This record gives sequence, C-alpha cells and structure tokens, in this order.
Amino acid sequence: MMHFIPVGLFAGLATALLFVSASAGGMTGRIILFFLAPLPCYLAGVGWGAASAAIAAVLSALITGALMGARTGAVFFLSQGIPLIVLCHLALLSRPVTPDPAGTPPPTPLLEWYPTGRIVAAATLMSGALAFVTILLLGADLESLRALMREMVDTIVTKQMPNISTTPIGETERAAFANLLLHALPAASAVLWLGGFLLNLWLAAKITQISGRLHRAWPDVSLLRFPQGFSLGLALAIALSLLPGLPGLLATGFSGAFLFAYFLMGLAIIHWATRGKSARTFILWGLYVTLLLFNTWAALIIALVAILEPFMWYRRPDLPDHNPAPPPTT
Repeated sequence: MMHFIPVGLFAGLATALLFVSASAGGMTGRIILFFLAPLPCYLAGVGWGAASAAIAAVLSALITGALMGARTGAVFFLSQGIPLIVLCHLALLSRPVTPDPAGTPPPTPLLEWYPTGRIVAAATLMSGALAFVTILLLGADLESLRALMREMVDTIVTKQMPNISTTPIGETERAAFANLLLHALPAASAVLWLGGFLLNLWLAAKITQISGRLHRAWPDVSLLRFPQGFSLGLALAIALSLLPGLPGLLATGFSGAFLFAYFLMGLAIIHWATRGKSARTFILWGLYVTLLLFNTWAALIIALVAILEPFMWYRRPDLPDHNPAPPPTT
C-alpha cells in the first residue's frame, strides 16, 4: 500500500501548523518552533521516502501560503521544502556492493549508502546559497544593507536597551554595532540554515531508528569526511570574501557554511580520537565547556583540526565512511 501519501499529507499539515505557530508567542518559543517546524516533513522523508517528503513539503508550503501569504509560502518551500527533499533523498540513496568474485556471495545483497560527509556537503552548499539569496533580498547594494542594519540597531536600542541599561549609546557605538551586524549576518545566516537542516535530519533519523523504520544503517559519524574538492570550495569562499563591497559580503555566507561544516568534522575527529581513552568523558566535557565559554575561537581551532586532516592523517585514509545495510526485519 502507498502509505507514503497519507504520511506525507499529515506531515505537511503538522509542519504548516508549527510554522504558523512560530509567528506567535515568546521569542524563545518562536525560535524553537521555527527550527523544528520542518521535522515532521523530515520524519516522513526518512521513514517513508523522498516522495513522502515532497508531498509534505508542497502541502506545508501551500497551507503556509494560504494562511500567511503566497510569498511566505514560496519562501518556505524554497528555504525548507527543497533542502529537506534533497537531504531525505540523499540519506536513503544506496547502491549494491559488488561481491568478491572469488568469495561466497552473501545471502542478502549488501548496500553501500550515500556517505554522510557528502550529505553534509550538500547541506553546506544549500546553506551558503540560501544565505546568498537572503542578503540579496534584504538589499541590492551595500548602502541599503547598511541602512537596514542601522535601523535594526536603532530599534534594539530604543525598545530593548532601556530595560537592560540606563547608559545611553552614542552614534559612534550604534554605527559600529550596525557594521558588525552587517558583516556577521551572511555567515550567521548560513550557520543557522546548516544547523537547522542537520538537526532536523538527525532527529528524524534517530526517531525512525528507534521506531524501526530506518532503512539504512546508522552511520559512524566519527568517520565523517568530505568529498575531494570540498576544501577547494572553502578556499575559494574565503578568497572571495576578501573582495571589497557586496561581492565579498555575499561570499562570507559560503565561508561561514564551509567553516561550520569543518567544525562538525573536527568534532567528529575528536570523538574518534578519544575512543577507548579512560579520560574520554573528561576530555569531551572539557571540550564542550570550552566551546561554551570561548565559542568562536574554539570553534575555529576545531575547524582547523579538520581542515588539516589530509596532511596530518588523524584517521586511517582507508577507513570507510559508510555502513552495510541493516539485517532484514522479520
């Protein structure tokens, strides 16, 4: 039976309701709902296939458009619907492993699943592209973007700062804060997109694994590695971000996405390197406390660990980054 159709319809309805609910309530609740709103669509895609994810994404975009306007529905589909369809498709993509001609063929064909590193790489590129488009939608030139950031700073100072501090903020401080926001916005936007994509995909995979509906084997995330040429993308994005004006600003979105992806790979390397160590718990706790206290610099150092892996060989280069298919359920 085609269960993926009703599952996709229910998932799309749930996602649309969560997304619409994110526009009401407190700020913390809005942020949580905004990040987790696509989760039902991811659950449908990981558990019942990319076709179910596509049905859910289209329906949620239509409902969102009907309730909040056609533009909002279109933005939702482009920023959430298309990425989740692509990621769910890649997560379930597999090919048979060619058996050794001299060996005994296995009773059930072994499958090679699409590597986790390539899934993260695809999410990274989509996140950078979304940050690129977001900045262009906010303003077509640097001056209009700077004016928008200044308006945002003035709003924060007028509505929020009186509740926090009685010290007035001068024009120089406001201009400096607006300039900081302007240059941090593309990278921060890309990191948020990428974090949201991967968080929802991981949660959906974990939930479907617990329920017994996960068709692929759970990957060893500590063996996360990116395809060849990914480091060239990072180098190109950083080089372009040094350009003056709007082109350099737009490139920082891709730089932020690539660096965040390498940060995740750095965490995977550290988790792999501490396996079997008696001090593993202490090391990992210390690592995450350090990230909490010195998040930016510590994250850059961890990303550098991953960037340097091709030259340092922390992990054996012959280790696979995929797993065979799980045993069939009876």
